[in-house]
Amino acid sequence: MAEQSLPAARQGARTVDREDARTPPLRPGDYAPADYAAVVLSSAREAGVSPLLVMTVLHNEAYKPHHPLLERLWQWWKPGASFGVVNMHKATFERVRRTHGLPGRWQDLRDDPAFAIRTAALHLRDLDRSLPRQHVRRYTRDELLALGYNTGERNMRAFARGVPPGPMARSYLRRFRTNRERAADALADGGGRGGTVTG
Repeated sequence: MAEQSLPAARQGARTVDREDARTPPLRPGDYAPADYAAVVLSSAREAGVSPLLVMTVLHNEAYKPHHPLLERLWQWWKPGASFGVVNMHKATFERVRRTHGLPGRWQDLRDDPAFAIRTAALHLRDLDRSLPRQHVRRYTRDELLALGYNTGERNMRAFARGVPPGPMARSYLRRFRTNRERAADALADGGGRGGTVTG
């Protein structure tokens, strides 16, 4: 089966204007996840997950440059690198693509922020479905989902049972907690297009 091109990938269920998902700037310091608030609201609504969770993950993943040219250069040096404003690895993308019948390819994540955010929201929904309803009290459900986004489903389920996360996961969780307020502000400022913020 031939892979669909990027224009074909853009013909999915998304209702986000292309201007809402412009290419990230070349200068890393100019990148702001808040620029994608409308895309986050639309994608979260479609996936049935909290827009605050999606936006906070987007803030957590903002630590590296996301311009497509820079990501292509990074992939040349490190072929297994993650792509897009959501920093998604190929294996994760392929799981989400198969589960949800997404058009497009993993490489499209670097060129199409709306597609990347939609894919991340669907992945968070899948993680939510695999997370037990009962979990240790030291983490909120969103915190466990963020840890699952960062470390994988198996680790997320272990953390939910009380297994302590390692130093990298603890660092991600600290950033998640810090970024939550920034994410809420971004959605409040940029989400005035009929979206609601829940968390």
